[in-house]
Amino acid sequence: MNLPESTDKGLHGFHPAVSTWFRSTFPSATNAQAQAWPLIRQRRSTLIAAPTGSGKTLTAFLAVLDDLVHQGLANGGELPDQTLVVYVSPLKALSNDIQINLQNPLAGITEHLEKRGLPPLVIRTAVRTGDTPQKDRAQMRKRAPHILVTTPESLYVLLGSDSGRHMLASTRTVIVDEIHAIAAGKRGSHLALSLERLQGLCAEPLTRIGLSATQKPIEAVARFLVGTERDCAIVDIGHARPRDLAIEVPPVPLSAVMANDVWELVYDRLAQLAREHRTTLVFVNTRRLAERLARHLSERLGKTAVAAHHGSLAKEMRLDAEQRLKAGELQVLIATASLELGIDIGEVDLVCQIGSPGSINGFLQRVGRSGHQVGGTPKGRLFATTRDDLIECAALLDCVRRGELDTLHIPVAPLDVLAQQIIAEVSAQEWPEQALLALIHRAAPYAELDERHYQALLQMLSEGYNGRQGMRSAYLHRDAVAHTLRGRRGARLTAVTSGGTIPD
Repeated sequence: MNLPESTDKGLHGFHPAVSTWFRSTFPSATNAQAQAWPLIRQRRSTLIAAPTGSGKTLTAFLAVLDDLVHQGLANGGELPDQTLVVYVSPLKALSNDIQINLQNPLAGITEHLEKRGLPPLVIRTAVRTGDTPQKDRAQMRKRAPHILVTTPESLYVLLGSDSGRHMLASTRTVIVDEIHAIAAGKRGSHLALSLERLQGLCAEPLTRIGLSATQKPIEAVARFLVGTERDCAIVDIGHARPRDLAIEVPPVPLSAVMANDVWELVYDRLAQLAREHRTTLVFVNTRRLAERLARHLSERLGKTAVAAHHGSLAKEMRLDAEQRLKAGELQVLIATASLELGIDIGEVDLVCQIGSPGSINGFLQRVGRSGHQVGGTPKGRLFATTRDDLIECAALLDCVRRGELDTLHIPVAPLDVLAQQIIAEVSAQEWPEQALLALIHRAAPYAELDERHYQALLQMLSEGYNGRQGMRSAYLHRDAVAHTLRGRRGARLTAVTSGGTIPD
């Protein structure tokens, strides 16, 4: 059942300072918020599936902030020096989401608490990624943040250190953002095991909140979030929303390969569209094409009006392009998939996709960069580059208009990822073999892992394999009598720094 957009029924039970801030900032709660907040307040694990720009991240953060406010005020205005909430996002560039959906609400709620004459409440937050300076990491070890913002990889690293495990052991709530972007790959399998290892540290069941663009089947994403034999409430708003979409075709016949003179017509059309909009984001499928488009559009719009953004550029150059676009100093940004998950770029008026992105979900995610706010209308133009590409683009647009989605395929028990996680976990503490297998089975991608593959993997990790220079890579000590596992000297460092790849 979908509640009307005008309702704020979901705010019932929130602390007055929290609900007052929300009502003074937003005209109403969205459907996703109204349905999810009562479930989260009951400490039920919840998957929130809704289109880009529907307020999913704020939904999760406001719920946990309210919980911390109630907990802190009940304790005389103080929270324990413990990490209570872990927010995991596949993005390293987390500044925009955190500023809008965490820091701004936190500042507003604190102000309303002071107006009510209540004790000042300090809720500490910290970001831990691969780019976090050493001094900030040391500060976290001295005094744990109440809300830790991190990536799947950094969570894995924290689970491999004594200080990290001590900090994470008090966690009560985990928020997994952009879950649709990682569930279908080995990165998702890695995260699923990390979440089970985190649960193993905690004294009580974790409340897991997943934030996802709608996927098919949505039940598979929910199971991925909470693992096996656990309940997960699903708030599915659907992915349908008003969109302004169209295919762009050059005014000449397309062939098997686009000729240079036809490309010139494409450059002219892109420049025309850029002039008609304040900010334009152009997605391409290769880094080479990103650089080529940037050069040709610079000739038409000016060198300072166009920039490229892809993974081969230095971090400083990518950040500069993002900030220039956000500040309105950049008219066109040409990007590969490095930008499609919503890095800090502010408002975008138009998204152009050059060539088919190869998936319905990928196209919707990229177009969703425009109109990226509650009530916004995404605007996208899909440029076909060849005859075959035109057929695929037409089929893709038809699927979008009929409301279809790509079917999600979650990898089944990838052993290379499992090997890396086993090494990391037994290096941190000794484990009985069957107890560790039970933990592994609770991660959805490994629910069907059989005993034969598990034992073969343990044998290889404990005995190593025969290479040109003899036996190598024996990372575990396996007690054949007690059936326990523990890491060998140096295994922890190997688990953190290796890619987890197992030879065929």
